[in-house]
Amino acid sequence: MTERLLVPPRLRRGDTIGLFCPAGSVRDIRRLHAGIKLIKEQGFEVKLCGAHGPSSGYLADSDEQRVAGLHRLWHDEEVKALLAIRGGYGCLRIVARLDWDLLRRHPKFLIGFSDVTVLLSALGQQAGLVTLHGPMVTTLSDSGEEGIHSLFGLLTGRFEEHLRCQGVEILREGMGQGRLIGGNLTTLVHLLGTPWESSWDGCVLVIEDTGESMYRIDRMLTQLALAGRLEGLAGLLLGEFDGGGDTTADLRLQEAVWSRVLELAPAGYPVWAGFPVGHGKRNLALPLGMEVVMDSSNASLHLLTGSVVFG
Repeated sequence: MTERLLVPPRLRRGDTIGLFCPAGSVRDIRRLHAGIKLIKEQGFEVKLCGAHGPSSGYLADSDEQRVAGLHRLWHDEEVKALLAIRGGYGCLRIVARLDWDLLRRHPKFLIGFSDVTVLLSALGQQAGLVTLHGPMVTTLSDSGEEGIHSLFGLLTGRFEEHLRCQGVEILREGMGQGRLIGGNLTTLVHLLGTPWESSWDGCVLVIEDTGESMYRIDRMLTQLALAGRLEGLAGLLLGEFDGGGDTTADLRLQEAVWSRVLELAPAGYPVWAGFPVGHGKRNLALPLGMEVVMDSSNASLHLLTGSVVFG
């Protein structure tokens, strides 16, 4: 897809954000309530749709009901954006059931990360929409000021064109420009060879993951390389990779990931690590589908707002 993607209409204070579970069920009802409280404190109303309480299974509801909930919120003229409550697993099961004509006719922001990477990728590819990779309802209260500010800034049309991110490690220097794609590493690997995989050529890829051991991450990165997906990139942003909580072990894991990426990624484009996206407290909201420039001279990411169409 080479045409410019559409940025859905920006939100105004008082607008309604639709909340839904496209994948797994809520594990901690307190975090759901904390997220809703924060959204309201930012000046927005909320509308919940579908099953959004704890479930005995790994899915929030049946495939049919999860699709119906998404469609209902998308069709609702009062709802101006859709924010996933949590990820988990399940978006891959529903993506083929989505009504793409409906999604194209009523452009709205869809926000999430982790398993929601499936929907973010498909909406860019099938509906030509810019989507937001960022905090979900149950992670909002833990996201920190940086993540919350970036999310609601993008939703209301405040695109900070120069993002200087503290703590970024320049593993390979250079300048890179391309459409921003990516999300959760495991989910992206599951999209390989499906109709919902976006083109990676000439793009800046961002990846992150959680709860995966190094050998699993190595296997996934190696698969991406063998499938040729690392060949034509314009740049690579490595977010947070954590194994489950132990700080020392997580640091060793991060360094092992960085080392393996440098072995696999061909020369010719910049590679940064420690970029503030992931399942931890640092999860900067990013507009997938917009072109960006990686400037290694000052570790800043430039958003090229002229590369998209604003609705």
